Amino acid sequence: MALNMDSLKPMVKQAVLLWLTGFKEACCLHRVVFLCIRSRILLIRTGQCFLLNGLIFLGSMFVLNSVVIPTLEWILPDRCPNFGSQDQCSFAGVLNLYSFLRSGLIQLFYIFWFYPLYVFSFVLSILWYNDIAKNAFIAMGKDGSALVESSVQKESVNSQTSAQMDKTPGLGGVIIGIGEQIYSVLLLNFFFFEVFAAGFIPYIGKALNFLLLSWMYSYYSFEYKWNLSEVGLDKRLDFFESNWAFFAGFGGPCVLAIFFFSPLVSYGVMATLFPLFVVTATSSEADQAMSSNRRTWSGGLGRLPIFYAADTLSMRVLHLFTRAPHGRTPDKKTT
Repeated sequence: MALNMDSLKPMVKQAVLLWLTGFKEACCLHRVVFLCIRSRILLIRTGQCFLLNGLIFLGSMFVLNSVVIPTLEWILPDRCPNFGSQDQCSFAGVLNLYSFLRSGLIQLFYIFWFYPLYVFSFVLSILWYNDIAKNAFIAMGKDGSALVESSVQKESVNSQTSAQMDKTPGLGGVIIGIGEQIYSVLLLNFFFFEVFAAGFIPYIGKALNFLLLSWMYSYYSFEYKWNLSEVGLDKRLDFFESNWAFFAGFGGPCVLAIFFFSPLVSYGVMATLFPLFVVTATSSEADQAMSSNRRTWSGGLGRLPIFYAADTLSMRVLHLFTRAPHGRTPDKKTT
């Protein structure tokens, strides 16, 4: 037991240091300012996200909670006035009607304003995030073709094959690309359900939910960079799972910003701040941090199968309709 503890302490220390490195990388918001100064389009897109999600969406929530609801409670109270005798307070049916009307008006506010605004913001923000990542690459003076290629290949189980050799030309390559996109959507959706379900686990649910959310937002932040770098899905998942402590740290600030708010407010805060994390992920040198860690500790922490359950479920769903796409399989490696 003493020997096991002695061998475990360096790994725990390494994991903590990597987590702190990732957390620090996510907080390097000065890079956002620097790149926005260099790219007018990046500045405009980031400003549009702040305007739509921060000012309009969150501003509407503030107006609803601070102005609309208190006004409705004053006009349509749910309690008897505090004057006169109790006999004068014979408005039980009227007060119930007031409460019903007040709730109905608030629901109309959600139906005709917040929910359409949420859908509009969600769709438009997705388009803007990709544009933000692309212009961050341009502002860095890089086209992304080799930004993370070498580091991801070192972590991949197929590291001996270059990205160019992995690509299948012609129609086969297109089909493989579509299959990977479908698989990626299934994988991330199943992982999202895992995150949601983890919150209901007694005692450890909140902590586990925080950790899984950190990984999820961290992956989303780096996915734009990997897409622009044309890193294959297999390689990016291997790289992510092999450096799980760093990515858990990188997603920490994202989750801290939203963890204690209601769902709609959490969405508004994340939609406002997420462009900043996309830019910091795009401009980060995560591969250098990993290389420095391996030199310091003479090796890594090992691969943690974060996406194993989501991967297995995704492959089972795909097997119901067609043969598995080129990439990861739950039971064997492709050659």
